[in-house]
Amino acid sequence: MTKRRQCGSESSPAGVSAEPEEGSRSDRPVRVYADGIYDLFHFGHARSLEQAKKLFPNTYLLVGCCNDEITHRYKGKTVMTEAERYESLRHCKWVDEVIPNAPWVITKEFVEKHMIDYVAHDSLPYADASGAGNDVYEFVKAIGKFKETKRTDGISTSDVIMRILKDYNQYVMRNLARGYTRKDLGVSYVKEKQLRVNMGITKLRQKVKEHQEKFHTVAKTAGIVHNEWLENADRWVAGFLEKFEEGCHIMETAIKDRIQERWRPKSLPQEQLVS
Repeated sequence: MTKRRQCGSESSPAGVSAEPEEGSRSDRPVRVYADGIYDLFHFGHARSLEQAKKLFPNTYLLVGCCNDEITHRYKGKTVMTEAERYESLRHCKWVDEVIPNAPWVITKEFVEKHMIDYVAHDSLPYADASGAGNDVYEFVKAIGKFKETKRTDGISTSDVIMRILKDYNQYVMRNLARGYTRKDLGVSYVKEKQLRVNMGITKLRQKVKEHQEKFHTVAKTAGIVHNEWLENADRWVAGFLEKFEEGCHIMETAIKDRIQERWRPKSLPQEQLVS
């Protein structure tokens, strides 16, 4: 309550339809509310909160963040826990106050409780997955308390997750090299062996490429112009790598067959089948 007294919210009218008078806005902060999930907090989130903070010359920005239970029910699993998402918001310089356990749909009671003057969000309609209405911001739009902010193109939590999934094998290989176990990463035994082989092939390719570049540099410096021989050398190296990868594939198949054979139910003796 100390923060609210400091920003003069006790002088605001109790009804949600009342707005702060133009002349009084310089005397007390305008209480603006923004909400979201804020998973994997990124600069797109920060920019939207910056816009909300700068809607008025003197703004007190409250940011609501939904908890895990309601988010998982209506949107899906998050990467960060609710505690991590709350803490990320507290470290954003535009945020004056974080409201945990924020409601999925803003109601009259919620606006009155927190003495909210305006709600800031982008203008896209957000379908109400809870079934309470057509748009989660329907109420505040209807009473004229909605302020539009702009989304930042090219960045979203979904985009970040898609980038990770796209290069999933590389991230797993990197973390295996750093000492994480396959159990830490949720990777099967066969997948781990396959990735380690791929990691070895990648390193081998890089070494071969480095030696090729060194050889071409030396050959050029020495004035060697046997282009046909150089091309044959490149082809021999490429052929070796293809054979090496083929051998790794055969080894991978053998490992899979070995594991399947190990876990395949053993057949009963003939006398047991007869009885």
